[in-house]
Amino acid sequence: MAQVTRVTEHGGGVWSIPVPIPDNPLGHTLVHLLDTDRGPVLIDTGWDDPTAWDTLTAGLAACGTSVADVHGVLVTHHHPDHHGLSGQVREASGAWIAMHAADAQVVRRTREAEPSRWLLYLEEKLSAAGAPEEHLAPLRAGRAAGRAGLPGQRPALPDREIVPGELLDLPGRRLRAVWTPGHTPGHVCLHLEEAHPAAGEGMPGHGRLFSGDHLLPEITPHIGLYEDPDDTTVIDPLGDYLDSLERVAALAPAEVLPAHQYAFTDAPARVRALLSHHEERLAGLLTLLTTPLTPWQLAESMEWNRPWEQIPYGSRNIAVSEAEAHLRRLVKLGRAEAVPGSNPVMYQAM
Repeated sequence: MAQVTRVTEHGGGVWSIPVPIPDNPLGHTLVHLLDTDRGPVLIDTGWDDPTAWDTLTAGLAACGTSVADVHGVLVTHHHPDHHGLSGQVREASGAWIAMHAADAQVVRRTREAEPSRWLLYLEEKLSAAGAPEEHLAPLRAGRAAGRAGLPGQRPALPDREIVPGELLDLPGRRLRAVWTPGHTPGHVCLHLEEAHPAAGEGMPGHGRLFSGDHLLPEITPHIGLYEDPDDTTVIDPLGDYLDSLERVAALAPAEVLPAHQYAFTDAPARVRALLSHHEERLAGLLTLLTTPLTPWQLAESMEWNRPWEQIPYGSRNIAVSEAEAHLRRLVKLGRAEAVPGSNPVMYQAM
């Protein structure tokens, strides 16, 4: 059983519960509880894991409620450290689950895909990106053995849609959805348009923002590709993310309540830092692309939190996806182009 968890009361009917993520350097997801006139609503739920479940239920008890009392679940995005326990919460309480339509479509696609479909798609994508044979071999072996390859193959389908710009149906609260794509196609932040509990102490800003993974105090969220294998639309997730950052800065919330790390103030300053970071990174990639590189070679050359040789297998897939997202942005800006006739495709600075 989980130990008694350290719940943080943020005032004004808002708490946060740190729910552990197994074997992950992030440590935990901050699940937020929001009191409403119809009962508590959760913003995210944490990873689908017995220890995480025990921690969540203990945290709810520490907040003076229980999982059976939960009225609804608002999912900022579909990743398993946010959406994982949503189905179990719904089973225990009868609560509804709400998510943006774009991420609901990702969940639906994941549930309906043949078990080996995603392994084949990943193999094809990585091969086109220039991945070496030794990296592709485990994917082929997994397909031959009938493995699915991805965790959380049966995430809960939401039964409500979070519509951007609209106030959510939460009696007694003013919580507005803000669509912030980039980290995922349907990521949302939730703006609590109510006076901050510390407003009387001179805290500047407008309400509070539940920012999910979009805006974190010290971490730059992963920006990768979430494409439908059957959809040929070319997306620009990094461009979407940068536009979304500007939208959040304009809200100027008094405080940001993210899903990882800790609550912080001065969202516009954090946004400026992230915009500068991405501009510097794009400039650095252009320097690398003075020599034509495949997306895999570019990922190998990029700066990560550890040397490429120490990056685990699955994390290399994520890194290549992020390299491709940055390449998409450079191509859209007219600062890089694909080398005609290259196979696997190579890119170069213009």
